[in-house]
Amino acid sequence: MEYQINQLRDYSSLFSRSEALSWLKMDFTSINYKIERYDEKWLEDQNSTYLDYLKHIYSVLADSYQNEYIFKNEFLNTWLIKELGETNSQIFSEFRVGNSIADLAMFNGCSKIFEIKTEFDSDSRLKVQLQNYEKAFNQIFIIIPKSKLNIYEKQEASIGIITYDPKSDNSFSLHRNANANFEIEPSTIMSILHTNEYKSIVSEHYGYLPQMTSFNQYNVCSELIYEIPLNQLNKLFIKTMKKRSSCNALSSRYYKEFNQLFLALRMNRNSKNKMIESLKTTIQI
Repeated sequence: MEYQINQLRDYSSLFSRSEALSWLKMDFTSINYKIERYDEKWLEDQNSTYLDYLKHIYSVLADSYQNEYIFKNEFLNTWLIKELGETNSQIFSEFRVGNSIADLAMFNGCSKIFEIKTEFDSDSRLKVQLQNYEKAFNQIFIIIPKSKLNIYEKQEASIGIITYDPKSDNSFSLHRNANANFEIEPSTIMSILHTNEYKSIVSEHYGYLPQMTSFNQYNVCSELIYEIPLNQLNKLFIKTMKKRSSCNALSSRYYKEFNQLFLALRMNRNSKNKMIESLKTTIQI
């Protein structure tokens, strides 16, 4: 079935944080609007739930409109969740580094960052983004449509490239691995860390916390963190980020269409189950 681009864009708006929060409140206004506008015929044929409809829309988007949500969610499902299950890892969505926000960040034995560029994205900000990421992360990957490989292959050889081809049996393929970089920048690390985190790093490395007040603690700890050898700081940073509160609702088997929403909203299993139970409500228009 052919879909108009505006219809696909409209569909894609359903997979957003604000929509998921509405579902938790049993508010299905936006879904009802989409059904009335585009899919009354689909509804006539079955006694369906809102969960059924969202799974249907996800499959339409996966086939016809690989926007950032689809890219990110499919990568989570086919790549990162597997790695998460095999290692003591942490995954974050929309991870701020300096003035840039990376799509996905992962901490296990090293720190990895993933920047997604879809068919609809420009590469105009990519150079600045990569420069920011290099200040804090050991490996940097860009995830791109296979059709755009000739454009992004020109990036520095240290940047890893993962291609996406939804028509392939292996939708994500490692085209080029990322070189390891351990020359992290202490000021960037400080900007990422929460107060309790940078104090913990200082305490662990030096064996004590110096006297400080709430007014000068950032500067005191910053000066001490600047003195930590970079290879040690890198290890302490990774160890600290792996302790940060995380989402434990991801699944490689059930409700995979929503994994990126679970991650973005930092949902625990209780919140996830509440949302899914809400979506099992029979559609009423």
